[in-house]
Amino acid sequence: MQTEPVVATPQAESRAPSLLRQLKDIDARRPDFPGEHLIVFGAGVLLMLAGMRSRTVLRRTVITAAGTALVGRAASGTGGIARVARLVKRLG
Repeated sequence: MQTEPVVATPQAESRAPSLLRQLKDIDARRPDFPGEHLIVFGAGVLLMLAGMRSRTVLRRTVITAAGTALVGRAASGTGGIARVARLVKRLG
């Protein structure tokens, strides 16, 4: 039994990256609110702790990965760790 290869259409491939690009542009243009990165960092840490306490391996993996993504977002978001690095460089 032979199957035909699945060919990705250019329309489907271009739609997803453009949506992701648009969301990133919207996020980059919006102003930060005070404490945003700290809140996201705290939520990420809580998810990581909850993930480590989960019973099933799948749930543990998914929750910990979501927490790790939030911690990464807090560190590199719209100015997060880059802003802190510039401040430390000026002070040092």
